Amino acid sequence: MKVCIGGTFNPLHKGHKLLIEKAFEVAEKQGSVFIGITTGEIVKGKMDVESFEERKKDIEKYLHEKDFIKRVTVKPIIDKYGPSIEEEFDAIVISPETRKTAEEINEKRKKKRKKPLKIIQISFVLTEDGRPISSSRIRKHEIDEDGRLLSQD
Repeated sequence: MKVCIGGTFNPLHKGHKLLIEKAFEVAEKQGSVFIGITTGEIVKGKMDVESFEERKKDIEKYLHEKDFIKRVTVKPIIDKYGPSIEEEFDAIVISPETRKTAEEINEKRKKKRKKPLKIIQISFVLTEDGRPISSSRIRKHEIDEDGRLLSQD
């Protein structure tokens, strides 16, 4: 099975890792995973986003740790759809905040007479205060990459 995921992944946190792990679980042993990392206009204006190369390096380090590296393609994407509309993927793994985009992808695929992607949604990973873990909260030093609250001295 060919599975795709996408995101900014900056910084790479517990929620992103769950997304990646779920993608490989869905792809099964022989399947492959495409990870699209946002670039260009999508990240322009977002505060403190690392370069594509740095974000790719972080993801690849994690992929090596999990022994997923042989079954993955990591590439830049310049829009929220990446290659998901044109390429032959079987499934997309998403978080609750990207459900609408996944549904848009399937609408666009349908218009092109392509089979819809199976949409697999993971749950939000919650922080110690019960809110979803987010890169913006990490960059503001409210929480760490695992969702633990940081002291606000």
